[in-house]
Amino acid sequence: MSTFARSPNWRKRVGPVVTYATGPGAQSGWGRPDDADRDPAPCAFTELRNNEVVKFEPSGQDRVAQSLLSDGPATAAQLSRRLGITAAGVRKHLDALEAAGDVVAGDRPAFGPMPQPRRGRPARIYSLTEIGRGRFDQAYDDLAVSAMRFMHQVQSDALEEFAARRAEELEQRYRPHLAGIDDPQRRAERLAELLTADGYAASVEEGPTSVMQVCQRNCPVAQAAHEFPQLCDAEAAAFARLLDTNVTRLATIAHGDGVCTCLVSPSAAQARTERISS
Repeated sequence: MSTFARSPNWRKRVGPVVTYATGPGAQSGWGRPDDADRDPAPCAFTELRNNEVVKFEPSGQDRVAQSLLSDGPATAAQLSRRLGITAAGVRKHLDALEAAGDVVAGDRPAFGPMPQPRRGRPARIYSLTEIGRGRFDQAYDDLAVSAMRFMHQVQSDALEEFAARRAEELEQRYRPHLAGIDDPQRRAERLAELLTADGYAASVEEGPTSVMQVCQRNCPVAQAAHEFPQLCDAEAAAFARLLDTNVTRLATIAHGDGVCTCLVSPSAAQARTERISS
C-alpha cells in the first residue's frame, strides 16, 4: 500500500487563521484551537500524489476581521488602504461579516480621536463584536469558567487571590522587558507590545488632554472576566505597578465595550488604580 509522505509544514498558521492541505474543496476558516490540533481524515490525502505543500490563502473576510482586531476599528476606505484591496471588495466582506454578527458599524470609533468632519454622510466605522472576537483563539473554555464559579461559591476570597496571583505572574514576566526604560510614553508602548504578544492586540493611543490610553482590542479571557471583574481589576493594578503611575480602567470588552481601555498618567506617581467602567 502506498503511503502519503506528509511535509512537516503541511499546515501553517496565518495569524489566527489555520489553513490545511486537505485536497480539493478545502476552505480557509477562522481557525479554532481544536481544529488546529486535529489531523484530517486519511481520505483527505487520497487525491494528493506528490510531496508538495498545498497552501490556501486566508479569505477576504478573514483578512478584514484580522485587521479590525489587530489595527482597530476602521472605515471601508481605511481598510482598503490597509489591505491593498478595492473599497468595493472591502464593503462586500464587511456586509457579509455584519450579516453574520461579526462586525458592527457606528459613527464613532471605540477609542482614539474622532475622525475629521466631512461633507455629506459620515463614514461608517466598523469594529468587531463579541461574536467576531470569539472567532479568534481564546485562552479560556467552559471548564475554566465553571471552575471559577465553583471557587467563588466555595470560598470567594480564593477567587480574589487567584486573580491577584495571575496578574502578579504577568507582572513578573513583563518587568524585565521594561527595565531601563524611563520615558513614560516608551514604557507604555513597550507594555502594549508585550500585551500584543500575549494576544491582547494592544496599542497606546492619545486620550483626552494628551493623556495616554493603553487600548486592548482583544481579551483572551473576556468570557471569564464578564462574570468575574476581579480579573480586570487585578490586571489594571499590575499595569499601574509596571508603569509606576496612576492607571484608571475606563472600559472593558468583558462588559460590552468595544475595547479595554486604561487611562495612564503621563508622569510617574505612586502606583494606584481606579475603575470607572461598570
